[in-house]
Amino acid sequence: MTTLDAPRPVSALVGAEPRSVPDRLRRLVRPFAGYLFVFPALGVLVVFYYVPALLLFVISFFHYHLGGAGSSFAGLDNFRVLFAQPLFWKSLVVTGYYVLVMVPATLVISLALAMLVRDAARHSKRKRGGLSQALIFLPHVTPLVATSLVWVYILNPQYGVMNYVLRAFVSNPPGWLESTGYSMPSIEIYSLWHSVGFYMVLFLAGLASIPDRLLEAARVEGVRGFAAFRRVVFPLLTPSVYLVTVLATVNTMQAFSQIYTLTGGAHGEAGGPAYSTTTDALLIYQTAFFYNHFSLAATMSLMLFVLLVLLTVVQRWGFSKLVFYR
Repeated sequence: MTTLDAPRPVSALVGAEPRSVPDRLRRLVRPFAGYLFVFPALGVLVVFYYVPALLLFVISFFHYHLGGAGSSFAGLDNFRVLFAQPLFWKSLVVTGYYVLVMVPATLVISLALAMLVRDAARHSKRKRGGLSQALIFLPHVTPLVATSLVWVYILNPQYGVMNYVLRAFVSNPPGWLESTGYSMPSIEIYSLWHSVGFYMVLFLAGLASIPDRLLEAARVEGVRGFAAFRRVVFPLLTPSVYLVTVLATVNTMQAFSQIYTLTGGAHGEAGGPAYSTTTDALLIYQTAFFYNHFSLAATMSLMLFVLLVLLTVVQRWGFSKLVFYR
């Protein structure tokens, strides 16, 4: 028997050679590899979200001074002071009004735009749906503060573009941001212009998941137009409706930048005129950084968090029997 014909060891055939130290280390580290990749993002969440949220909860039960010097335990005193403030309750009313107008308007407008863009893309020979979708989505990616400053000039009652156009139809156009009756509608117009493009994309994703064969079957059965939308499209679109409702509610209740900028925040007049646009988020900022009552601001933030949780739970309960997952 030659050297080439000599039988090979069994360990060589089955690969049972002793593992080196790097191989053993790799086997030990492999189960934790996923956690190592998640750790940077988790660290950002812990440092910038979870720790501040925990500190906010703690500060709401203290008479807190910036830097911590002279702080003392307050118990429920901050809550008693907060509930006795008429401006706090007014801010909740203003926030509720803002949410009740913005959320339904966002749902209707963004869904209508999504339907129009989808139909335009289907019937256009040149497939221009992508361009119209990009133009509608473009305001959402623009900076809030920069575009809010532009809208301050658009809505200016003396030399703004809005009233310049309206004077051709009415002799006395509204004062917009300088009027208690039109200040909040002005903010709502801007907010819709800035945000509906994002929610339209969410609805487009939901519409894209609906099989065309279902709509074709509905046409065969004679179901067309609004009846097809009500009986076929909308039931399959309810997961997107639920998602947009929750996101729009949370984002609307936390709205700050556009209200602060549009109502003269740089001049210390944010929330006017006559507190007509003072939402809870704006009042929290003013209480903390304008009046230096950090404990009271933390208490208001905690109350806003509780309201958001309650609203989300109510929405989940309300949509539990309406959302249809196929």
